[in-house]
Amino acid sequence: IPGPRLIVVTRAIVASGAYGPRWAPEWRLPQGAEEVSGVPEAIRVTRDQIGHGADWVKVYADYRWQSGEPSRPTFSEEELRAIVQTATDAGRPVVAHSGTPEGMRRAVLAGVATIEHGDEGTPEVFRLMREHNVGYCPTLAATEAVQQYRGWRKGQMPEPPQVTQKRRSFRAALDAGVAICMGGDVGVFPHGDNVREMELMVEYGMTPVQALMSATSGNARIFRIDNRTGSIRPDLQADLVAVEGDPTRDVSALRRVRFVMKGGRVYLGPGM
Repeated sequence: IPGPRLIVVTRAIVASGAYGPRWAPEWRLPQGAEEVSGVPEAIRVTRDQIGHGADWVKVYADYRWQSGEPSRPTFSEEELRAIVQTATDAGRPVVAHSGTPEGMRRAVLAGVATIEHGDEGTPEVFRLMREHNVGYCPTLAATEAVQQYRGWRKGQMPEPPQVTQKRRSFRAALDAGVAICMGGDVGVFPHGDNVREMELMVEYGMTPVQALMSATSGNARIFRIDNRTGSIRPDLQADLVAVEGDPTRDVSALRRVRFVMKGGRVYLGPGM
């Protein structure tokens, strides 16, 4: 079936009790993440995810314990290290959902490859990420989308504190020289509107060229597939798009895709 190339993480690993939805205590229903407590369970579940086909392993380094509460770290550094070491031994990198400075710090020191969200990231923690070569996926579009679902009208109403904080953390990441991954948490907003993240990356401080490089060669390098894709060079997969306009000047030109080639086969082009 024609489709995108996938890097699959299967179910996320979360601390027991720190992930919804909440049910009556007598109910034990399946959910999208796998709960663990302690190092032995962390090792077992990591192996279970890999055994079920995970290319990467995802862990929630922090989350809300109850609805309405702020996020807090959910795993000890020892537990995170056990997950990372187990995955690394199997040749799988680890990605961490984290929004708090302490959760981010623990994840970085444990050896994760990337951190997603980083809403409350500080200059200090982003410098630590740069020192440890940890990539950052800011998910700017998801933050704005959630606020819009709650009634915010961009350009017509004052900016919510969550969006202002996101601008601040993204700027701190850029200033620290962290490698930026282009991924907007699409699904929070509709699939097919992924370029929304790149438009915000430019609005929040990147140049269009930097955003383009983040989405292509930058993502390929962060995801460790730059020996296969991400740039136009001999012996790499011929995955190409052409757009109407100049995205190096106006990144929204990426909304006007006119040609798609994957692996040397044309899927969209003139007359198709």
